[in-house]
Amino acid sequence: MKEAVLYHKIAGGSVECGLCPHRCRIRPGSRGLCGVRENRNGTLFALNYGMTVAAAVDPIEKKPLYHFLPGTEVYSFAAVGCNFRCPWCQNADISQDPKPAREILGTFVTPETHVARALRHRTPSLACTYSEPTVYFEYAIETMKLAREKGLKTVWVSNGYISEEALGMVLPFIDAANIDWKGDEETYRRHCGGEAEPVLRTMRAMKAAGVHLEITTLLVPGVNDAPERLKKTIDLMVDAVGTDVPWHVTRFFPAWKMGGGSPTPMSSLLAARDLGKAAGIRTIHLGNV
Repeated sequence: MKEAVLYHKIAGGSVECGLCPHRCRIRPGSRGLCGVRENRNGTLFALNYGMTVAAAVDPIEKKPLYHFLPGTEVYSFAAVGCNFRCPWCQNADISQDPKPAREILGTFVTPETHVARALRHRTPSLACTYSEPTVYFEYAIETMKLAREKGLKTVWVSNGYISEEALGMVLPFIDAANIDWKGDEETYRRHCGGEAEPVLRTMRAMKAAGVHLEITTLLVPGVNDAPERLKKTIDLMVDAVGTDVPWHVTRFFPAWKMGGGSPTPMSSLLAARDLGKAAGIRTIHLGNV
């Protein structure tokens, strides 16, 4: 573990974490909503620092990024944790596992080792992905800085729920990002445990900074696939980043708390594509089909 960045001490030995918009107030001996940042006697620690739970060499298109170094491979890694609780999570075994106060799983791997592996596999890029890189921020940013120094491009695959301060720290080290855009405000509040506006703010900031940006929306039956909800989802996204950012509309398959559901019908994906085209989005990809 490592002392966390972006927190301050408040009364009674508690701390306030500034890493994401939740801004958790954490009492001594407790953790934040992400399950990986713990207050130990008034000092906030990132318990998942260095604890790699997944690492692989993937096609860049798996992130998904279709317009950044296409046809290449990317070295990818993750630590456990997430600051959302989406019941359809495809990676719940690593994103939700540490909550509320379980053992932090993983094998200790240094940032230097990750970069060395990427170079050995001759991948032109390195990605923080699989779970939510915001909540392994210290580990991610150190690895990305080293990757940049060695000539690698860096990729950030995220839900976009990050504070302005944290985004300002990591943004200079991101070459490309895929942001998971869940849907309208109701989707975020009812299902994810967050708000939509901070995600839109993240996407706006990334585009303004010149980061190569692509956006993914997982279409979940009964959650965000109704035409009126989809139109809100698209309108908010287009208002934030315009029509030139590639949009990936991906098919849901039963997972985690929605394991008893049904896959997204192709008709819903096609309807989403048509609505996106009507809104002027230039590039739309259907995924998981």
